[in-house]
Amino acid sequence: MSALARVNGERLWDSLMEMAQIGGTPKGGVSRLALTDEDRRGRDLFVAWCTAAGCSIRVDAMGNIFARRAGRHDHLAPVLTGSHGDSQPAGGKFDGIYGVLAGLEVLRTLNDLGIETDRPIEVVNWTNEEGSRFAPAMIASGVYAGVFDLEYGLSREDKAGVTIGQALQQIGYAGPHPVGGQAVHAAYELHIEQGPILEAQDLTIGVVTGAQGQRWYEVELSGRSAHAGTTPMDHRLDALLGFARVVEAVNQIGLAQGAEGRATVGMANIFPNSRNVVPGRVFFSVEFRHPDEAVLAVQDQQLHAAVARIAEGIGLQASVKQIFQYAPIAFDKECVAVVQAAAEVLGYSHRRMISGAGHDACYLNQVAPTAMIFVPCVEGLSHNEAEAIHLHWSTAGADVLLQAILASSRE
Repeated sequence: MSALARVNGERLWDSLMEMAQIGGTPKGGVSRLALTDEDRRGRDLFVAWCTAAGCSIRVDAMGNIFARRAGRHDHLAPVLTGSHGDSQPAGGKFDGIYGVLAGLEVLRTLNDLGIETDRPIEVVNWTNEEGSRFAPAMIASGVYAGVFDLEYGLSREDKAGVTIGQALQQIGYAGPHPVGGQAVHAAYELHIEQGPILEAQDLTIGVVTGAQGQRWYEVELSGRSAHAGTTPMDHRLDALLGFARVVEAVNQIGLAQGAEGRATVGMANIFPNSRNVVPGRVFFSVEFRHPDEAVLAVQDQQLHAAVARIAEGIGLQASVKQIFQYAPIAFDKECVAVVQAAAEVLGYSHRRMISGAGHDACYLNQVAPTAMIFVPCVEGLSHNEAEAIHLHWSTAGADVLLQAILASSRE
């Protein structure tokens, strides 16, 4: 490895701060929901920067943007890096976009140093990783990896009934190129940890060996809307009461798995949502995460049983629909070893770890040798406007990424 090659950390930081102005919120975060005008502006800026760095640009039918720096042997499969540019409704300014702009910084650094790599290098900006506007999450990288077909991906709708395909047309990023099908030699995604482990242990780099499995559900409880003043308690079919009991049951399902258990109800819509009406219907999400697929299967059974029991006890109708699933994954051992070697040669403190969050790399891993690099975030906070990292963490992660790409580009 070329231990002398280092990124320009200040330039990367300046790029992050400039990008954060697009969709910036008063509390210092960003709101760049997938395929909104804010997302379009962020994409346009990324494309402009990559073009200025001498890259060719390719946009596929899911709106994924690939910026390519040619290699000495340009026919070889590229080394791929990148992440996503979309955010949560009130998200942080580093989640996802840090990995995209760090990839750009690697290309800028290679240009500065006059380094020609044997293999081409591509930086990708994936569409709709967050799954906030369009569910499920990581839909575009999932189509790329063959987990979902293109028709399914383009037909996902937001709350207003707008599909991904329509939104791509509206912002001008319905690309002409096919989704996936290209060979990738190695792939690396740099990301903030989104958890407290690295900072708590005073470590700079997380060498990510795999990721938890996930299951997402949409649950609906239906009772009967009624007047809040004239309907006796024992005559009510209160869907919100059922919802409250299901939330407690989901919490207990997660607690039962100890330190590795994750169980969340993150979204709910109450109907008719009027202060003097007994709620007749509640629609809500449930999510489980765990590194053991067998545990996720048990949690699935427990959820169905709990919802059925609670609904029957109140007299409600219930439906539970699983909308998203992927099994726990292990990243490519050789790519993981490259990341660890990069951290070691650069002298950065590090540890191996499992990702608690889902990432585009999890799907990419199915079609290309893949690994991830984590840097700490302050107090482990993410999906929050107060999300923060330090300049030296940002620079360290990009340095490791640069060394990993250099190593893989010579293979």
